[in-house]
Amino acid sequence: MKEPLVSIITPCYNGEKTIKRMMDSVLGQSYGNIEYILVNDGSTDGTEMIALSLREQFERRGYRFLYVQQENGGLGAAINAGLKVFSGEYLCWADADDFFAPQSVEKRVRWMEEHPDFGVVSSDAYTVSEDDMITPLGRASRHFANNNDENQFWHLLDGESIFCCGCHMVRTSCFLEVNPSRQIFPTRRGQNWQMLLPLYYKYKRGYLDEPLYFYVVGANSMSKDNSIEQVVFRCDEHEDILLHTLDQINMPEGERESAKCRVHVNYAKKKLSIAFRSGKRDLAEEQVEKLKQYRAYNLRCRLYSYGAKHDWFRRIVKRRL
Repeated sequence: MKEPLVSIITPCYNGEKTIKRMMDSVLGQSYGNIEYILVNDGSTDGTEMIALSLREQFERRGYRFLYVQQENGGLGAAINAGLKVFSGEYLCWADADDFFAPQSVEKRVRWMEEHPDFGVVSSDAYTVSEDDMITPLGRASRHFANNNDENQFWHLLDGESIFCCGCHMVRTSCFLEVNPSRQIFPTRRGQNWQMLLPLYYKYKRGYLDEPLYFYVVGANSMSKDNSIEQVVFRCDEHEDILLHTLDQINMPEGERESAKCRVHVNYAKKKLSIAFRSGKRDLAEEQVEKLKQYRAYNLRCRLYSYGAKHDWFRRIVKRRL
């Protein structure tokens, strides 16, 4: 019996230094039926030449290889381009600078075939440095206490669920039920929330307690912002993405508003912590006011503790809460 087809989408912008590693990890899979979709998101380097030079190896391996070229639009737009053309019974998406363990696809498919009532299965991942990809820096699961919980919606909304993209495999029939348009909001980051939250709301998620993906941390990683202003901007951007995603989920309005409130409070907490660490009084004032608006009074003791060495911060907390 033929193995189910698995589609893997990789969005790539100027990935000439890393894309071969990712593609080699796909070619090295122990699984035999893969459709690999590389979306070149307007690269200006040698990405295209490297990617197309491997086409023949994919064909010899018996894998489908689809190459999509588009103007630069960011990760969301690149994922959308792949979503329009994929045809597998299962779907994965992975960054161009990471790579898969050899049995990653096989083990996930086997788990999904054995658990037909689940919409997603996620594995653990190793974090590695681009200077040393042999010695793990840690595991993606290490900060999360609820990895084995089948209901991941609220955990992900709170930032307490495995996030890195290549850890997940979704059942296409379930994905198309919650996202029949095959489209997410075309932001330049945050695609994992948009891909996963609608699925987690309706379907159970399985978990493989094994690192089957390698998340590579480099000096130029997108996640490394260089200033307080950039960090706050990213918080605002992520908050907007989550709110937009919640608007797309078919859920009762009361539950949607509760989820949105949770997002507002979570990000107010994050920005309040940033304000404390950086001494940004205006930012602190704004976030304490927001917490007051959402009746997050249970933060009072915690905020006093944060501000123990900063009189200005204690005064803000006392005045606002």
